[in-house]
Amino acid sequence: MNTALRRIIFIATIAVIWEVTSRFSGLPDFMFPRLTQVFETLFNGLINGQIAAAIGKSFSRLLIGFAIAIILGLFMGYLIWKYKVVEDTLGFVVTALQSIPSIVWFPLAIIWFGLNDFAILFIVTIGATWTMTVSATSGFKNVPTLYQRVAKTFGSKGFHFIRTVILPASIPQLLSGLRIAWAFSWRALMAGELLGAGGGLGQLLETGRSLGQMDLVISVMIIIAVIGTIMDNVVFTRLERSVQTKWGINRA
Repeated sequence: MNTALRRIIFIATIAVIWEVTSRFSGLPDFMFPRLTQVFETLFNGLINGQIAAAIGKSFSRLLIGFAIAIILGLFMGYLIWKYKVVEDTLGFVVTALQSIPSIVWFPLAIIWFGLNDFAILFIVTIGATWTMTVSATSGFKNVPTLYQRVAKTFGSKGFHFIRTVILPASIPQLLSGLRIAWAFSWRALMAGELLGAGGGLGQLLETGRSLGQMDLVISVMIIIAVIGTIMDNVVFTRLERSVQTKWGINRA
């Protein structure tokens, strides 16, 4: 029995147990909705565009915040790797800031930007920046010295040296950092939308809670889980395997 079949059987078993338990538990639907009711709500939400619009809103925020975090992370990682004084100062601060959950920044973001998209974008960016910075720094530091000496011997320097030597040699570790940073951004986004406003999947969760529609809440949770699984197992895992195979770390 292969892995995919095991997963299908396991999920199907959980679904059957859920449906049977919800039907005979005697609990009201707003506390423990039937799985069929959840899927009906999910289907209707996709058809009428409510969930699709929320997904689009969340992803637009995620892509903008994540892109900013990547740029900042690579830039600060380069500075920390390149200059000892920056490593002793900024590097120390980044390590400390990485231990702070991104949602803790939300009250500060509200004070600075108000309860709007900028506040959510801020915590999404914060959620990934420190992790990306640490990963970039580590990746740059692990570039073999031999590569650097050979490149400099042939006259490579400045941006050409970074583009042709440092970044390519750091790609395997940078991809691992991207994977972790994306997970932090995704969680920060959901938390920010749940507490903030302006649409998105997190706000849809809050709407379901306030209206007592647990089927809507669980529907959105399923969407969040599916998107997270696709990004992790389909996008990042395959990308990592491809790069590792190219670099000779794994067999093709």
